[in-house]
Amino acid sequence: MKSRIGEWIEKRGYKKKYIAEQLKVSQRQMSKWISGESYPTVPKLFRLAKLLDVKVDDLYDEGQP
Repeated sequence: MKSRIGEWIEKRGYKKKYIAEQLKVSQRQMSKWISGESYPTVPKLFRLAKLLDVKVDDLYDEGQP
């Protein structure tokens, strides 16, 4: 699965630091989500989707590694 989190953060005009603060995670953790090194928990995934005004499905592209 390819993360599209960074793409949506940029499209919405947010700073990664702001999103990390809203989700109460470190900027390093946010970077890992964006790079695909790790994944958010389900509750954080839904909160992230809500913050970015997208569906959870929009945050990942399952067709690519």
